Amino acid sequence: MKPTREKSGLLGRVRGERRARDLDPDAQPVKGIEDFVIITGFSGAGKSQAMACFEDAGYFCVDNLPPEMISSLSGLFAHEGSKVERAAVVCDVRGGAYFEGMLRVLDELDGRGIAHRVLFLDASEEVLVKRFKETRRRHPLANGGQVATAIQEERQLLAPVRERADVVIETSDLSASRLRKVVADKMLPHEARGKLAVTFLTYGFKHGAPRDADLLFDVRFLPNPHYESELRELTGHDQAVIDYVERSDGMSEFYERLIPLLDYLLPSYVREGKSHLTIGIGCTGGRHRSVVIADRLAGEFAERGDYLVEVVHRDVDKTPRRP
Repeated sequence: MKPTREKSGLLGRVRGERRARDLDPDAQPVKGIEDFVIITGFSGAGKSQAMACFEDAGYFCVDNLPPEMISSLSGLFAHEGSKVERAAVVCDVRGGAYFEGMLRVLDELDGRGIAHRVLFLDASEEVLVKRFKETRRRHPLANGGQVATAIQEERQLLAPVRERADVVIETSDLSASRLRKVVADKMLPHEARGKLAVTFLTYGFKHGAPRDADLLFDVRFLPNPHYESELRELTGHDQAVIDYVERSDGMSEFYERLIPLLDYLLPSYVREGKSHLTIGIGCTGGRHRSVVIADRLAGEFAERGDYLVEVVHRDVDKTPRRP
């Protein structure tokens, strides 16, 4: 499964207008709102964080809106005198039996020529179960049963809605702050964005590659400090490991090639309109080589001031295995 699936911006903007013309050639697009986003997806997948992203960008936001009210709300936005230009609503299975009418409501919006976009947030069952255990919140479909069973039921309900989504974001590996950045990159207008936010994400291949990375660099060609007994329990934050990695054969040549490559790529992404870029740096365990290299790259690009730089070490605290 790909981390995100998105239709072109133009297609997303005219989706409702085009379908309305297909249903009724004489139908005219409803004016009055510039962007109308429907946020849906799995319980625990991060819909609240996504809505916060839109709210920060000045959107009129409504949480837990039953599908039957979406059409009425959009009608208010189109009413003469409405000052709402951009809106985002969250609609999910908390609406109970009403949620089953979601597809019909989307068809109705298409028929009325109301341009809209659907953002769907997905996550793996393992991650969703973990999040519910950590927050101790009740799954809206659990009804006293197991969370895993409720998630399976939710997956069946959401499957047809997911197929109608304009953008699908897989949130399993995303922190709250990174989710907001990804949502901004995929959904917000260009003028609402600031500097390119660059996240250097370290990870261990044995724990799985990140699902949301835009670029991946494998640094397992370097000698592994894990096999040095005095370094194994340390991490890439410790000076002894930093010295070991930086003295490795080929490190100078690696930086001489990688940094100019990023110097070329990052401005290209900015010109394309991207607002957030995740660069994955991976080694075997995600504790030594990748951490040293990501910290150095982050320092290099943060010092220039052209980007908003963040470093996330996903696996650095995981217990190393004995060789």
